[in-house]
Amino acid sequence: MARIGHARASALVALFLVPEPISRETVQKVARLARLDLNDAEVERMTQQLAGMLEHFRDVDALDLSNVEPLTQPIPLSNVLRDDVVAPSLNRDEVLGSAPAAQDGRFRVPPIVGFEE
Repeated sequence: MARIGHARASALVALFLVPEPISRETVQKVARLARLDLNDAEVERMTQQLAGMLEHFRDVDALDLSNVEPLTQPIPLSNVLRDDVVAPSLNRDEVLGSAPAAQDGRFRVPPIVGFEE
């Protein structure tokens, strides 16, 4: 993930800040767009939770973070992958022989999209 400066990060965060409190109508619209079927109690709960989140974003945006180095990971990462080692594997003909269908040295699977048999 690329590192970005504090000023640019603040500008990006500001894009997502809503100046007025989030409304039930906005939550219902977003739920409809996301194809979520929320009842009245869930809409109310989501409205309160989202309002709390947006308020927290405003609090964070108000902090002076000019001397804080941006980071992409809170914990340093180390490579945990093993070295590639050539090892014996299964016999291709034996494996394909036990498959339900094989064609041209590969597994044959039913088409998913766009093909009719």
